[in-house]
Amino acid sequence: MDTVGRIHSFESCGTLDGPGLRFVIFFQGCSLRCKFCHNPDTWNPNGGREYTVDEILDEAEKYRSYMEASGGGITATGGEPLYQADFVAALFRSAHERGFHTTLDTAGYSARAEEALLHTDLVMFCLKAYDPVAFKRVAGGSVELPLAFAEQLARLGKRTWLRYVLVPGLTDDPQEIGAVARYAASLGVVEKVQVLPFHKMGEFKWESLGYPYTLKEVDPPDDAMIARTEALFREAFARHPVRIESSR
Repeated sequence: MDTVGRIHSFESCGTLDGPGLRFVIFFQGCSLRCKFCHNPDTWNPNGGREYTVDEILDEAEKYRSYMEASGGGITATGGEPLYQADFVAALFRSAHERGFHTTLDTAGYSARAEEALLHTDLVMFCLKAYDPVAFKRVAGGSVELPLAFAEQLARLGKRTWLRYVLVPGLTDDPQEIGAVARYAASLGVVEKVQVLPFHKMGEFKWESLGYPYTLKEVDPPDDAMIARTEALFREAFARHPVRIESSR
């Protein structure tokens, strides 16, 4: 019987999910409950529909010419793709056999990531916080799994883009940002840092699902806050210069 995964949706020509144009696969299921999540409709592991590896890659083949011309490939995101770590491993293994570049967009919340990582070309790692209390407040889980995942990235020498979501009043504490930045710099594999300013594009999803949205009164960070955050990352990576950007 073919291995199947539960998928929420696809995006045919994504431009924000790795290099080049990407065929983006939104996986169903996530153990975290991040207050700023803009895809809460992917949390339910029983949502979406089932696909086989070949069904997904046959769909991606339709866009191969665009991906090849732009240096793109396929991206697994979510939800948390590593909630279905075995299926990601099978998908990326077959994607490599077909010549696709693979990107994993993840919070690293899994103890079973290594097989998937062996078939991953680039990891976009969203580290929500470094302090255990701060992580629980932001994401509703334990920071131990993401930090163990980060150590795997370092051990495997895996190309990594670090992502940090900047939310006024929630993830804007300079000490915590500095801790995240210094830890990320210590890994030795981060080649780019993306500061992602908070937005409310997912608010309507929370409301439609009946979930309490606690950031209703929070505005996106201003340019000064974003610049201060970028400066903290730049300072931490001073000995290992990386590209630092935001989606302002």
